[in-house]
Amino acid sequence: MVTPSDTTTTDDKGLTEARLAPSRWIDVEDIPVIDMAPSLDGSREGLAQVARAVKAAAEGPGFFYVKNHGVPWDLVTTARAAARRFFAQSLEKKQDVKVNAHHRGFLAIGQAKMADYVQADQKESFVWGLEVSAEEAAAYPDNPFLTPNNWPSDMPELRAAAYDYFEAVLDCGRRLMKIFALGLDLPEDTFIQNWQRPIARGSVIYYPPQSDSREKDQFGVAPHTDYGCLTVLCQDDVGGLEVQTRDGEWVKAHPIEGTFVVNVGDLLARWSNNRFSSTPHRVVNRSGRERYSLVVAVDPDYETLVDPTVTLAPNTTPNDPAVLCGDYILQRFDKAFSYRKS
Repeated sequence: MVTPSDTTTTDDKGLTEARLAPSRWIDVEDIPVIDMAPSLDGSREGLAQVARAVKAAAEGPGFFYVKNHGVPWDLVTTARAAARRFFAQSLEKKQDVKVNAHHRGFLAIGQAKMADYVQADQKESFVWGLEVSAEEAAAYPDNPFLTPNNWPSDMPELRAAAYDYFEAVLDCGRRLMKIFALGLDLPEDTFIQNWQRPIARGSVIYYPPQSDSREKDQFGVAPHTDYGCLTVLCQDDVGGLEVQTRDGEWVKAHPIEGTFVVNVGDLLARWSNNRFSSTPHRVVNRSGRERYSLVVAVDPDYETLVDPTVTLAPNTTPNDPAVLCGDYILQRFDKAFSYRKS
């Protein structure tokens, strides 16, 4: 069974070498595949059944696959095709919707760097969030995530396909948040009490092929843990995702048709007082082919207080202080994305 490594902020030579180490091939079954079918009717019994399996995976590897997740696969196919058409355009054309101060739009290669000790990530991405009007956004001036999206005006098919996919996966993510709460024997709405204007983000990501002769410190996405509560990832068949085990070894997370990869992020790990594991992972595209991913970062409203004490017994000291969901994510954005430094 794959289990996560302990994380640390110490960036010494030994730790850096471990982060850059090559990966090992493992069997597909070494990362759990959880059947979500019993949860689709929303019954407490069905949710609780899935919660037992999710709890074991979240307390162990922190990564798992889900099947029978309720997201129609034609939404995946359509969104992936639209993403390919978008990224096939010239860089100049994609810059028409370059990322703005609200983290909406196109990020070119070099604009994201998930780790200080390596080169910038070799990927392009397009990011969007909850669809709101300018009038709605103006009513919440302190919420930088509540903003109109930055869609390309001449590619309506991208907006339609990407947003349909986003809504379906966000619904799956909300169900997963209930499941995680039930896994801790908490009320199912513990992590979604504030879900009127979730600051979830969708993104389509393009990874160009990387040569085997690449620099040792060059990744599609450098080793990192995710910022928010949950990440729901749809891989294509190219592969390249790698997960770090508890003993520091990197292993391959193989694509499995019809499934999503789910990983716990830093905020949910914090909320659970680290009972759930936020696992380091990275992408290296050695396939010689172009790689495309569809990602939804699942988070509640900006003002949600991520307070570990709600998951603890009375008079138990939490590992971390409470933090606002939106503030924490923005702090991580400021460090990772070059456009925020300009």
